[in-house]
Amino acid sequence: MANLIKNRYEFVVLYDVENGNPNGDPDAGNLPRIDYETGFGIVTDVCIKRKVRNFVEIARGGKKGFEIYVTDGAILNNQNKKAYEAVNLKPEEKKLPKDKEMAEKVIGFMCSNFYDVRAFGAVMTTKVNCGQVRGPVQFSFSKSIDPIVQQEVSITRIAVTDEGDKAAETGHTMGKKFIVPYALYRMEGYISPFFAQKTGFSDEDKDVLVEALVNMFEHDRSAARGKMAVRKLWVFKHDTELGNAPANRLFETITVKRKDESKAARAFEDYEIEAAAAPAGVSREDVL
Repeated sequence: MANLIKNRYEFVVLYDVENGNPNGDPDAGNLPRIDYETGFGIVTDVCIKRKVRNFVEIARGGKKGFEIYVTDGAILNNQNKKAYEAVNLKPEEKKLPKDKEMAEKVIGFMCSNFYDVRAFGAVMTTKVNCGQVRGPVQFSFSKSIDPIVQQEVSITRIAVTDEGDKAAETGHTMGKKFIVPYALYRMEGYISPFFAQKTGFSDEDKDVLVEALVNMFEHDRSAARGKMAVRKLWVFKHDTELGNAPANRLFETITVKRKDESKAARAFEDYEIEAAAAPAGVSREDVL
């Protein structure tokens, strides 16, 4: 059996974007997400979880225990059926097995087979019911260090859709894309050993998560996202399950500020980063 997480963890990630849209808002015509009261950019936790899932699927695809539940084009009822097939049980529509032991086996299979269920949890109460699981790994919304500028860029296409377009558009099609010229984002995250015991999240799983966070943009390139890179990753490990310091105290040991407040930041080097000592009972690994 894998060594399950027995310590509390927190982590801080810094990543940046250059001439790209890190997370479009479908409610705002795909503009980069923003806090409209302050002007700070935001990226949802769901967006980053998607990138972690994609990396794990690429890096650990085919390895037992590392399937991805919420993957591109997945039919969740079919994913859930795998659990019932594994325990030789016919599913009852929208209901978990009445037998408690069998219900635990169904949920246990979903945790052991799917990495993202084991890490992030999942609500699997579809027609083929596999219950719901609260995951040990949680991310905050990412927030930019400074307010961002949402910039609209017009683009042209020298081809047209059909022959009828030529007269009206003289062979060209106009379009637009939205970018952030530059922004540095900060995300904070948590790993609970208590929920890890319930889902089976192990030390190996934690190492895979760290690897995925470091490399989450390396296989996620697109014209929309421009140039994105993970710049810093700090992982805090407590000596105990309950923890030796509040998470906010640990996060406050990492400070980021612009070197020259009179100039707009256009590179990671425009920021000054300080990492103070962690409190007693907590160790910090500077992964990047």
